[in-house]
Amino acid sequence: MYPRLLHVGSGSDGTEDSDSSAEREQTNSSESDGNIPKRTRLTRASLRLSQSSQGKLNVVPFLPPTHVDTLDVKQDESPPLTPTGNAPSSESELDISSPNASHDESLAKDPALRDSDKDLSHRPKRRRCHETYNFNMKCPTPGCNSLGHLTGKHERHFAVSGCPLYHNLSADECKAPTSRQTRYKEQVTEMRKGRNSGLTKEQKEKYMEHRQSHGNTREPLLENITSEYDLELFRKAQARASEDLERLRIQGQITEGSNMIKTILFGRYELDTWYHSPYPEEYARLGRLYICEFCLKYMKSQTILRRHMAKCVWKHPPGDEVYRKGAISVFEVDGKKNKIYCQNLCLLAKLFLDHKTLYYDVEPFLFYVMTEADNTGCHLVGYFSKEKNSFLNYNVSCILTMPQYMRQGYGKMLIDFSYLLSKVEEKVGSPERPLSDLGLISYRSYWKEVLLRYMYNFQGKEISIKEISQETAVNPVDIVSTLQSLQMLKYWKGKHLVLKRQDLIDEWKSKETKRGSNNKTIDPSSLKWTPPKGT
Repeated sequence: MYPRLLHVGSGSDGTEDSDSSAEREQTNSSESDGNIPKRTRLTRASLRLSQSSQGKLNVVPFLPPTHVDTLDVKQDESPPLTPTGNAPSSESELDISSPNASHDESLAKDPALRDSDKDLSHRPKRRRCHETYNFNMKCPTPGCNSLGHLTGKHERHFAVSGCPLYHNLSADECKAPTSRQTRYKEQVTEMRKGRNSGLTKEQKEKYMEHRQSHGNTREPLLENITSEYDLELFRKAQARASEDLERLRIQGQITEGSNMIKTILFGRYELDTWYHSPYPEEYARLGRLYICEFCLKYMKSQTILRRHMAKCVWKHPPGDEVYRKGAISVFEVDGKKNKIYCQNLCLLAKLFLDHKTLYYDVEPFLFYVMTEADNTGCHLVGYFSKEKNSFLNYNVSCILTMPQYMRQGYGKMLIDFSYLLSKVEEKVGSPERPLSDLGLISYRSYWKEVLLRYMYNFQGKEISIKEISQETAVNPVDIVSTLQSLQMLKYWKGKHLVLKRQDLIDEWKSKETKRGSNNKTIDPSSLKWTPPKGT
C-alpha cells in the first residue's frame, strides 16, 4: 500500500479553496458527533503546513490507515521518516503539531481552526510525532543497522541512497568534519603548496650521483621531491613500522623468513622452499625465483630464464671432476677460484637448511658437488663443503641433498664420499655441528650401517674403538654415541664391553641383500683425487 499525496493550498487573497473548506467542515461535523477519524488529524496538520507556505504548493505524504493505528506507541520505537525520506535530524522536523511562530499567527487569524481546537479540548494532549510514529522500517542493505547517513547530517537512514554501508563506508566516515579538523586540513594544504615545484638541475645531478655510488644498498635521496610535511609523515611511518616489526620479532610472532621466497623453478622441477635465504631484496620479495640448474644464476621471470638458457654454455659445475661412476660424478670446486658459483650454491642451499650461516665468505672452503648426467648435462644432486684447513678435523661443514633427490640414497653417498676423502688424507673426520634434523638422521643411519658392517666382518674376540675409528675414519665420539643408541655398549665390572648383537646384524644383512646391485654406493677405485697442498 503506497502513501497517498494530499495537495493543500490557499488563494492569493487569503481565502481558502473550496476543497479545503469542505474538508474542514466535514472535520467539524465529525468531531461534534464524537467520532474523530484518525486520518483527519493529519489532514489538519497538513493544512497548517500549507497555510504557512504563503501560497506555495506543498506535497505531504499521507499516512495509510493501517499505519495510523500505531499512533500511541512507546517512545523507544524507531523514529519516523521526514518528508524527504530520511530520518529527522532535529526536533523541528518531527514536531508537525507545533509549527513555528508564523504558523501560530495564521492559526490565530482562522476562527474555524480555533473552534475545532476547542472541541478537542476534552481529549488528551497529543504526543509529538517523533514519540508516536513507528514505521517499522529498516535499511534494505543486508547487515545494515540503519545508523548514520551518507550526508553526515542525520543519525539514521532508511533508504539505500543514504546508506553508508551500501557506499562501502562507515557511519563515522560519513560524519561531517569538525571545525578543528577543518582548520587542520587548511594548514596541511598550506604546507603542501610547494611540493610540485620540481627539482633543479643541480639537485637531479646530486640524486643521480648518489644512485650510481650506492645503487640499491641505500635509500634514494628524498629531499625536495615532496613537501617537508609529507616527508616528515613518511619518516614517522618508517620509524613506526620498524618499531612494530622489532616488537613482533622479539615476541616471536614473525620470523626472519616472513618475507621469503616460496617456490623456485630449478630445471624441470618446481620446488617449495623451507627456510629463508638472504637473496637480494628485489628478488626475495617476488616470492618465486627462477634458477639456472647449471650455473645457479637466479632470475626474476621465466622469460629471462629462457633467454639465459639459450646462451648459457655451462653444462656441469666448474672445477675438477674427481669422481665418476656411471652417471654419477663429483666435482671439486674451489671457493676462491669460482666465488660467484659457490655463493649462489650457498644461497640455494639455505632455502632448505635451517642452521646454515655461510653465504658469501666462501674462499676458505672447497665444495664437492655431486651430479647426475644425461644427454642435456650434469644435473645437481647435492653437495657438501669442507674447510681447506680445519683445526678440529671436520670433514664436512655443510651438506645438502636437493629435495627432488631425497630418500634415494644420495645423502649416504655424499657422507660416504666425505669419509673416503678422510681415508685418503689418513685422518679421522666428523661433521661440523650443529647438524640439521635431516642431516642428523642421515649421519646416524650411516654410522649404524658402518658399525654393523664392521661387526659382521669382524672375527676376533677383542674389539677396540680406536681400531674401528682408524679403519672407518669415523670419530671415536660418534662411534660411542652410535653404540649407545644401539644398546651395544655396556659397563660391567669397571670395564666397557661392546656387545655383538646378532639380531641387529642379521637384520642389516637381510636389508643389504634385498637392495642388491641397485644400491647406490661409492666405489673407492673410481676416485681420482689427491689432497690439496696449501690454500
